[in-house]
Amino acid sequence: MYKAFFKRFIDIAVSLVLLVATLPFTLIAAILLAFANQGKVFFIQQRPGLHGKPFRIIKFKTMNDRRDTTGELLPDAVRLTGIGRLIRKTSIDELPQLLNVLKGDISLIGPRPLLMEYLPLYNARQARRHEVRPGITGWAQVNGRNLISWEKKFEYDVYYVDHLSFGLDVKIFFLTILKILQGSGISAETSATIEKFRGSQKDAVIR
Repeated sequence: MYKAFFKRFIDIAVSLVLLVATLPFTLIAAILLAFANQGKVFFIQQRPGLHGKPFRIIKFKTMNDRRDTTGELLPDAVRLTGIGRLIRKTSIDELPQLLNVLKGDISLIGPRPLLMEYLPLYNARQARRHEVRPGITGWAQVNGRNLISWEKKFEYDVYYVDHLSFGLDVKIFFLTILKILQGSGISAETSATIEKFRGSQKDAVIR
């Protein structure tokens, strides 16, 4: 009953409240990013949703579009602006995704929507993360976020799929608030964000 109905009802209700409550922060962030990114405020990209169906995710744009002499984008660490780093640390960059929640593209809680190019790289178990709507935050995000390996991240995602419940969602919600206040897990050890997923040959095992 919760998965089929109440989860979606809670998504809509909480998203509406959060959109209103965080409006001052989103307006300030939009103004600062407009100056930092030459007028570009939002980052919009196609991502896989429920059952891998594509949707367009919307976030605040925390990196500029600087490229090298061959036209390739520079590394994330170079393109991440000062204000963008602050907005990422406080997770304000995620707030526009509340609009995706209202549209039904994603949920407040669920496996994070990753890149479309990763779809053929998942093994059978990892692909199960798409059996539920992706989320703004999830079990993997409160258990290491970008500091854990891709394999471990997918273990947490599949665990969420198998144990989805109101109690688990509430736990993730409050742990997310704690993580935001701590500002932990934003970057991987070797990257300003996280290294790309290159594929995995082994099935993950939940422990």
